[in-house]
Amino acid sequence: MTTLRKSLSAAVCIALCVVLPLVFHAVPNGGILFSPMHLPVLLAGIITSWPFGLLVGIAGPLLSFLFTGMPGAPMLPQMMVELGCYGFMAGLMMRVVHTRHAAADVYISLITAMLFGRVVAGLARMLIFTRGSYSLPMWISSYFISCFPAIIMQLVLIPVIFFALDRAGFTEER
Repeated sequence: MTTLRKSLSAAVCIALCVVLPLVFHAVPNGGILFSPMHLPVLLAGIITSWPFGLLVGIAGPLLSFLFTGMPGAPMLPQMMVELGCYGFMAGLMMRVVHTRHAAADVYISLITAMLFGRVVAGLARMLIFTRGSYSLPMWISSYFISCFPAIIMQLVLIPVIFFALDRAGFTEER
């Protein structure tokens, strides 16, 4: 995949970070339940590379905030950390994981990125953003229980989208 194609893919994913929350927030608690920015960030890391995944993870929430006010200012830095970790790790894992089965590569990369992002975001909240008022039960509730529909949606949609793009010749040879 050329740098131009990666850049365009990243730009589309950043645009989706602005548009998807508008759609999902039309549903009550849709942002919490479905975590719409996570989809394009994880996808960007998987189909481009870790630098572009990191860029989408940082720029997506920032531009969404500037254009739509979502996420709110108190959540913006936390989301930039979390989503930056998702994009970075998804891209890194796709580069280093080669099981000879594309589905396994995608799922290993996706699950590792999702866990890494949640752990780093939880640590950042505990040590920086909500210092002294964050606990393990709060972390489990906010990063696993309340967003369980989002986790399932990401585990289903991202591989489907990846393989559709792969069949169209839009991804790199593995």
